[in-house]
Amino acid sequence: MTKFKDNIKLVRKQMNMTQKQFASLFGISERAYQYYEAGSREPNLETLILISNKLNVSTDFLLGLSPNQNRN
Repeated sequence: MTKFKDNIKLVRKQMNMTQKQFASLFGISERAYQYYEAGSREPNLETLILISNKLNVSTDFLLGLSPNQNRN
């Protein structure tokens, strides 16, 4: 099963953004985002929902519970 760290990185690369640019979308530090992508930390529920809403992808996709990025 794919992990959050892999899916968040996949979406960032699809959007052709740097880690710093991506972090700024969510109002978090670049370092906090780097922890997510490295897999050493995962966001709390509030941040996960914020990321999902900003990227228009499902939380299930971000968590690796579904291969489908769409939020339907």
